[in-house]
Amino acid sequence: MVSKVQKRASVSKKLQSLRSISNSHAHSKTSIILDASKYIQDLKRKLEQMNQEIIAAARSSSAAQNPFPQLKVEPREGGFLIKLFAERSCSGLLVFILEAFEELGLDVHQARVSCSNNFLLEAVGTINDNQSADQKDAQAVKEAVLQAIQNWSEVTQQE
Repeated sequence: MVSKVQKRASVSKKLQSLRSISNSHAHSKTSIILDASKYIQDLKRKLEQMNQEIIAAARSSSAAQNPFPQLKVEPREGGFLIKLFAERSCSGLLVFILEAFEELGLDVHQARVSCSNNFLLEAVGTINDNQSADQKDAQAVKEAVLQAIQNWSEVTQQE
């Protein structure tokens, strides 16, 4: 007998807690549980909305803080490894970069490019003239790519 009374009291206490947390004015067990379920669904919806707002704010602030792509040029035996990343799609940027490679006399042996949601370029290249290879260093390649990015930026702002 005592255990049934204790169980009933425990369930009643838990229902009252659930009722107060979910701001329910219901008196029956079923109504309290339904109100709590609606309350949980509402919390889930609010949480999802807040997450979307945070993601949107992070994207806009990172785009505002870093309008230019991140560039890294590493010297390799007889050539360079060029890594370029932007958190946004950069329509037309690849053309400007390839033109810069051509002006430098850089032969691209291997490249990987993605332009869907963001821009990613990884290229391995060598200077096609051995005499000028000594004159070209990683800094010169980096400056040429940065100039290509600047040219692209100016052209896209005019459009």
